[in-house]
Amino acid sequence: MAAIPNEDIVKAIGDKFADAVTVIGEPYGLLTVESGREQIIDLLTFLKTDPSFKFTFLTDITGIHYPEQEKQIGVIYHLHSLTTNTRIRIKVFLADGDVHIPTATVLWEGANWMERETYDFFGVIFDGHPDLRRILNVDDMTAFPMRKEFPLEDPNRVDKKDFYFGR
Repeated sequence: MAAIPNEDIVKAIGDKFADAVTVIGEPYGLLTVESGREQIIDLLTFLKTDPSFKFTFLTDITGIHYPEQEKQIGVIYHLHSLTTNTRIRIKVFLADGDVHIPTATVLWEGANWMERETYDFFGVIFDGHPDLRRILNVDDMTAFPMRKEFPLEDPNRVDKKDFYFGR
């Protein structure tokens, strides 16, 4: 089968979910849409089970942190249709104090470790996950290292002069 045009995917998603899903753009030809946590499982189920799309391969689940935005924490899903060689990116943004989102392990068992990693580094809590615990960091760690909450450099260093680095 030939690759599905992004316009067809946008039309089908728009018909099914109306205003619940918005198109962000197509950077490098990769269709990117944004949804809310209430619709994410329905949207993923639709994309996986629709016979014309068949996005059966969950490539990745990861997180992002934009501290300057109102909804700071984002969960990113990358799906791939192996039959049509088409890809899509889905973003869901969450407020920092409420980082709960339903688990995708109900659709893909491989989401288990991806969600654990996203929890471990960004603090996103996947509701209904069968074993949500840290995967790479120590269990008693209280911070989430991929969040932009800490300065990149130690402000107390005296041996590092800015003029050496063109600042």
